[in-house]
Amino acid sequence: MSPSSSSRLAVVLLTFNEAKHLPRALASVRDIASEIFVIDSGSTDGTQELARSMGASVLQNAFVNHAQQFQWGMDNAPITADWVMRLDADEIVEPDLVAEIKVKLPQLPPEVTGVNLKRKIIFMGRWLRFGGRYPQILLRIWRTGKGRIEQRWMDEHMLLTEGRAVTFTGGFSDHNLNDLTFFTNKHNKYATREALDILNQQLKLFPRDEALGRGNTSMHAASTRFLKERFYNKLPFEFSTLGYFVVRYFLQLGFLDGREGAIYHFLQGYWYRFLVGSKVEELRRGIAHLSDPAEIRKELASLTGHTL
Repeated sequence: MSPSSSSRLAVVLLTFNEAKHLPRALASVRDIASEIFVIDSGSTDGTQELARSMGASVLQNAFVNHAQQFQWGMDNAPITADWVMRLDADEIVEPDLVAEIKVKLPQLPPEVTGVNLKRKIIFMGRWLRFGGRYPQILLRIWRTGKGRIEQRWMDEHMLLTEGRAVTFTGGFSDHNLNDLTFFTNKHNKYATREALDILNQQLKLFPRDEALGRGNTSMHAASTRFLKERFYNKLPFEFSTLGYFVVRYFLQLGFLDGREGAIYHFLQGYWYRFLVGSKVEELRRGIAHLSDPAEIRKELASLTGHTL
């Protein structure tokens, strides 16, 4: 790639034992990335060596959560490009989006400081088109110095610090190649982190990033957050999780995604949400005897293994 002086793009990825996915992700951006930075948290499967062999710069940092790790990467990677792209190791930039970025990025006016992408989910080899899964419109490209990541334990989004975003339409997919054991283990860890965020929303135990809004990220992300925090999280989880699954699988036609969709929508749209609610209840019981915020934080750290 020979990017113009106004369209050089840096790609930043977080990794931990991503040898299965990383070559595919890096290959998908080789024609648009002027520089690639891999922020690794101690991989032992050859991830770092693979990254270097494909031309990426590797930085190492101890992992706390995705938000802190990604912000550390932006603060410490020697980025010289005009734009930055956030990419997960199991994501792919498809050829039509590569072509769109090449053509449109240099033409964006100065007041446009971000680009939303329409992410699709590939699960067990199938593109999930229904159940509210497509499109997931997320801010993933921003002018250098004009974006930051929310500091939250879960469901963190990129935010623009100024300007506005446009949306590109090319293919951008989340396609994890690991098995269901990996999927459920990952979501079990996610559930603990999301439970911490929900408890913090209710009890205000530690600083919480409240900056997400329609003006600094995608409308999709902002509206989803609004509905979750203003309504969903305030309902008894026994009912909210079932209602959410019914909406996704039936009203949003998730059943049209076939057998793969049935597995995904049940696990991610019901089991995971029920697990989050259950963990909130478990943690709430674990701190019920405490009233001092400092003691509550200490107990939550002990119960979850996270440094709060």
